Amino acid sequence: MKPVRAHLTSWQRLAVALVVGLGLMAGHSAAADQGKVTVEKVEYKGWKNNLRLSNGEVELIVTLDVGPRVISYRLHNGPNVFKVFEEQAGKTGGDEWVAYGGHRVWAAPEDLTRTYAPDNGAVKYQKVPQLQSMPAGTVGVRFTPAADTAYGVQRELEVYVEPTGSRVTVRNLITNIGDKQTQLAVWALSIMAPGGTEVIPLPPHHPHPGPPKNAKSAADFAPNLVMVLWPYFDFTDPRWHFGSRYITLKQSSDKGPTKIGLSQNMGWVGYLNNGTLFVKKFHRHQDRHYPDHGVNFETFSNQEMQEIETLGPLVHLDPNKTAEHTEHWELFANVGQISDEAAIDKEVRDRIKK
Repeated sequence: MKPVRAHLTSWQRLAVALVVGLGLMAGHSAAADQGKVTVEKVEYKGWKNNLRLSNGEVELIVTLDVGPRVISYRLHNGPNVFKVFEEQAGKTGGDEWVAYGGHRVWAAPEDLTRTYAPDNGAVKYQKVPQLQSMPAGTVGVRFTPAADTAYGVQRELEVYVEPTGSRVTVRNLITNIGDKQTQLAVWALSIMAPGGTEVIPLPPHHPHPGPPKNAKSAADFAPNLVMVLWPYFDFTDPRWHFGSRYITLKQSSDKGPTKIGLSQNMGWVGYLNNGTLFVKKFHRHQDRHYPDHGVNFETFSNQEMQEIETLGPLVHLDPNKTAEHTEHWELFANVGQISDEAAIDKEVRDRIKK
């Protein structure tokens, strides 16, 4: 896919296009907004310029002074499910990378240079057509920071909000703007607010086939999950629970870093925090290679936050070509506690199936 570039003569022209194409409105109640997506510039946490997208049931705020970051995602009258680092909020500029919070796009594998290239400046935005699979009335916006010319990549986010419900589609994009091929994987990272429990589904079990004559194929003897561990992971860490059908990870304010990665074929991960369930859905391409010994899902936790990370396949990206990795998000309110796997089935998995 070739990158799409805006050829606009001024920000005024862009603003007019957004007013016409997106219905840019301010001061409307959530009830008045239901059934359509409104877009407006707002101040947030000290940043003067941010774009708010809302359909009256769900709200997204994306930073325009830095990033971009999807800095807030919440149900109407609900809490922001993402972490915002308050000491970093409202800041701009500087030549060092800053987390800020929220959701971002990175390039994997992780290194000390390209991964941590600073994105502390202004972000452009423009309307994009809704994808064919989306319901009528869906609004999409592309967010484009300054190109990372030092490493020859252009990172972008596309956010699509449907006219009803909480479902959001996020396309994480990286374009090779250099003059030679580069290897990378698109890496989508969401920093979750502290205090929640992450739910990671495991693949179904099946019995050992016994003698070879009982096996349908060699796959009956093969593993069905890859797990990788970071050197600061500890199996005795009480935040982790490895169950029969799920792995869970609790964020704790008195515990330091921990991280694992999985070859996640189940297609979703959840995070339950004070009755609000965040669900991230994603796809693994079975015939492709992935970074970090073959994993497409990773999760990191420390005393401040929890991070839910998904990855696209490793690609050898030619100049002027774009790599894409898509996620689908949803929020659910009034979700009960998940003290065991039966509760996870009821409170989490049954909601995702609907």
